[in-house]
Amino acid sequence: MNAKEFTNSLGMKLVRIEGGAFLMGEDCSGDFDERPAHRVNISGPLYVAATPVTNAQYEQFDAGHKSLRGKRGLSVDGDEAVVNVSWDDAARFCKWLSKKEGRPYRLPSEAEWEYACRAGTTGAYHTGEQLHEAFLRNQREEWDPLPVSLHVGRTPANAFGLQDMHGLVEEWCWDWYGSYEAAEQTDPVGRAEGLFRVTRGGSHNTTLPYLRSANRAGTLPEDKHWFIGFRVVMGKTPKTTPLPPEPKKLWASAVPQRKAAWPKAEKAFFTGPVRYVHQPAVPSEVPFYPHNHCPSITWCPNGDLLAAWFSTRREQGREMTVLASRLRRGRTEWDAPSEFFKAPDRNMTGTSLFNDGTGRLIFINGLEAAQNWRNLALVMRTSDDSGATWSKPVLINPEHQPRNQVITGMSMAREGWLIQPCDATWGSQGGTAIHISRDGGKSWTDPGAGTPAPAYRSGGPGGTIAGIHAGVVQLADGRLMAFGRGDNLLNAGGRWRMPMSLSTDMGKSWTYHASEFSPIWNGQRLALMRLREGPILFASFTDSTENYRHPGWPWAEGITVRDRAGRERRVFGLYAALSFDEGKTWPVKKLVTPGGSTAKLNGGAWTGSFTLDAIHAEPRGYLAVTQTPDGVIHLISSALHYRFNLAWLKEAMEE
Repeated sequence: MNAKEFTNSLGMKLVRIEGGAFLMGEDCSGDFDERPAHRVNISGPLYVAATPVTNAQYEQFDAGHKSLRGKRGLSVDGDEAVVNVSWDDAARFCKWLSKKEGRPYRLPSEAEWEYACRAGTTGAYHTGEQLHEAFLRNQREEWDPLPVSLHVGRTPANAFGLQDMHGLVEEWCWDWYGSYEAAEQTDPVGRAEGLFRVTRGGSHNTTLPYLRSANRAGTLPEDKHWFIGFRVVMGKTPKTTPLPPEPKKLWASAVPQRKAAWPKAEKAFFTGPVRYVHQPAVPSEVPFYPHNHCPSITWCPNGDLLAAWFSTRREQGREMTVLASRLRRGRTEWDAPSEFFKAPDRNMTGTSLFNDGTGRLIFINGLEAAQNWRNLALVMRTSDDSGATWSKPVLINPEHQPRNQVITGMSMAREGWLIQPCDATWGSQGGTAIHISRDGGKSWTDPGAGTPAPAYRSGGPGGTIAGIHAGVVQLADGRLMAFGRGDNLLNAGGRWRMPMSLSTDMGKSWTYHASEFSPIWNGQRLALMRLREGPILFASFTDSTENYRHPGWPWAEGITVRDRAGRERRVFGLYAALSFDEGKTWPVKKLVTPGGSTAKLNGGAWTGSFTLDAIHAEPRGYLAVTQTPDGVIHLISSALHYRFNLAWLKEAMEE
């Protein structure tokens, strides 16, 4: 076919584009994954759809998709760009259309898409360094997308005759996402394998930098939401050999597979704190940002520890990535971090790591539709080789919605069920939901979904735990007990206290009670678990310290503990408490500090610098905890790692 353009049986106009060369990527002002810019040759010719696929066109293939029109107030009409389609859906559509038309239809490669978008230009957009008003569809960050028109063909065409290349909807490309290489290439098709398929073009309800010609985004091929659609090309698939898979990250390198022996230490033991969040030796190789926060930790069958956390410039940002570091058995210093899990240009808030006791590690993370942390899907992976390799990511809750912000602290109920807490939102209220798997992680339910909104202060019940960032533990009688941040309750003495939530129906409903613990605030997260020896461990922060005063709690009450001489002492900051009667009382409370001489430390994230001594511990941080088979409790805050055992906790403080 030599026509300059033609219209197929679905009414799609396709434009002939001749081959040529261009500089793909952006070295100067782009994101790290747009580098290095490199010369690419497109053989051509190929025919590219002038606009994205519309609802009316797609629904000739899948009539059932019509039920998704108007979801989130978007893409209602037949001539609006189709959204809520996965990469797999788009690929199946192309296969169907090829059979229907007798011509080869497919998704464009990432290089073909950028070549077609630029249309011979070299600026940020095919319109130059600025994007004209006609292209703008609420190009701002929103917690939820604002309804805008997604009608196709309303924007000026580029020099190739293509419309809607910037900011209508993101468009699926053929390629697996992976890093660029500097060498000149002809008809590249990306990496041989990967986790995420590329999307291009940016979308409505997205800030302008993500609409640039060179910007790269992507997500799991099974993912679908209101930002992503696609356009087709007609032409045979390039026969180019893909680039090899990405090299192993440090956390996956040289991981021994011999199972560790775990000799138990009976004597009291405490060491730390030591940093586990380190600046990478070669920053250009790791997307390490200033704000490192929200960690999780677990132990590996080979004796290593594995920690993961998010790294970002700001917590709402699309640049947020999940990094990991390994503490190798027998060593005292954690490895430098390397990237662990990242969908390009998606916020990745919330990480949970867990060893289920059978040799399997479980990793669950949030996956945003774009920015912020309100509309997260839940993704799970598993490892059977101490975290050296991981299974293909699975969307265990594919809906991008509240109640899916992952919190560390997965646990296993006595029935063998997995329990994963996730932050939930109820308008201006906080709260934590739980997700439960009764089949080892194959399927998950949210038992509190649909239960009326919480009534923390009026006595309940409600469908969420009181407070965000909650820790959850199962009691001996089968009930669930949880503590959270916020939604504080008055005790009998008229003092605000951290809420304790109890559920008798495995999380479908909760009742709320004032605990004996002080509330915690921004930059603080508690940890809760049942120790191997039986007691329940609770770790949190006193109300305030001289290091950190919250505006809503200007005094420093601390907690009272007894030293070895039997004298009461008031202490401040990070402490651990033990309950031997299923949460009724907490007779052991101890400051998490080595004591001794004064030390100045930096806790990273929201913590910053603080003083550590006999009566002052870390003032705030996000806590995560695991216990290895030798009985050692590994407690991490936003940047620091503490190690101790039950015998140390039960010892009185030094005088």
